[in-house]
Amino acid sequence: MSKKQKKTELKITPTKHQLSKWQRQKKVSRIIIIAAAVFLGGILAYVGQGYYRSNIKPFREIVIQVNDSSFDMGYYVDMLDAQTKRMEPDQFYAQYVTTQIEQLELIKQGANDMGIEISKEEVDAKIKELDLPNSKIYQDLVTSELAREKLLDYFTYKLPAEMEQAHIEIMPVESQEVAHNVVSQLEAGEDFTALQEEFSCSPNEEGDQGWLPAELMPSTIGDIFASLTSGEITNVRDKEITKNVGYWLIKVTKEDEEKGIFAYAMLLPSEEEAIEVRDKLEAGGDFSELAKEYSQHESKDNGGELDWIKEGDMKSKVFDDIAFKLKLDEVSEPIKDESVSTNDGYWVIKILDKGQHGLNDKVKESLAKKEFSQWLLAQKESSTINDYLDEKKISWAILKVMQRR
Repeated sequence: MSKKQKKTELKITPTKHQLSKWQRQKKVSRIIIIAAAVFLGGILAYVGQGYYRSNIKPFREIVIQVNDSSFDMGYYVDMLDAQTKRMEPDQFYAQYVTTQIEQLELIKQGANDMGIEISKEEVDAKIKELDLPNSKIYQDLVTSELAREKLLDYFTYKLPAEMEQAHIEIMPVESQEVAHNVVSQLEAGEDFTALQEEFSCSPNEEGDQGWLPAELMPSTIGDIFASLTSGEITNVRDKEITKNVGYWLIKVTKEDEEKGIFAYAMLLPSEEEAIEVRDKLEAGGDFSELAKEYSQHESKDNGGELDWIKEGDMKSKVFDDIAFKLKLDEVSEPIKDESVSTNDGYWVIKILDKGQHGLNDKVKESLAKKEFSQWLLAQKESSTINDYLDEKKISWAILKVMQRR
């Protein structure tokens, strides 16, 4: 073996002091690294927690419950966005969407309980047909609509071939006095359509209703259906009837060139009632108290007080033509106004025929829809529905929808 091969390397052995120093340095380094990692982790956790609180957690909050089904804020925001694509969402539409979510779920649950199933293939086909996004929201909307259609088919199928019906003509009029007058003229042979054009207080209400069962007639007429006979002409009061006519009683107490007039007003459903109330005023009755009792205008809770108004404020030319010419503290005569709506009137009814009669398609459709509405109401009344949305949460949801657009 050569001398080069025998040559050995020199080994340096650290002293105890050096080892101790190196160990301390390593320990300090580890502590610094760990502290930095903990600090960085804390910052990331804080940032992440803030992001979670502001951008994730609110979307996961349950805002609506329908029996065992829950809907979180994320779902609500998505539905609000989907239902207001062509408009700016506001509190009204937000509340509408709340009701819609509840109804959609009630329909799905109720249909399922009745054994009515909606397949995924049906939903996918309808979404494709309507060219809708294939998202959870639109799947639920389509599922509910398909369930509704099948429920309507079911209620239509259950209808009998014939029902007790009457072929009737009806006309809404403003008061009992007018109703008696119209009935007298009809009994004397006057044409119903001609009288309708003259006396009806709701021109859009078609006179000849065709053959109808009691279930599809105005409720007050349906209530007396059993007593009606073929050829009969009569009338019945309906406090819920909506009429395109009202009568003003106006009193002005102050006037000012800049402010206009300080006025009080009552809106009555008929000239007959307006005359009756004016007679009470002339006998010493208090305008405000009578307004609270009889008026159908929104000012009734204020005793009819309109405060200071100028021409155009009431959006009624008929009102302005009289109010701004009244003497102070003088009560106007009843003023007919066909630009307003009031409730309480009379139906004039003419029974052309009555008896068992087949159901036409329009009647079937109307009966099925009514049955569906009653079924849905029963579903709602027998369900547990919780709405946790308040004004603040709704405003937040609206903001999130607007930020997406």
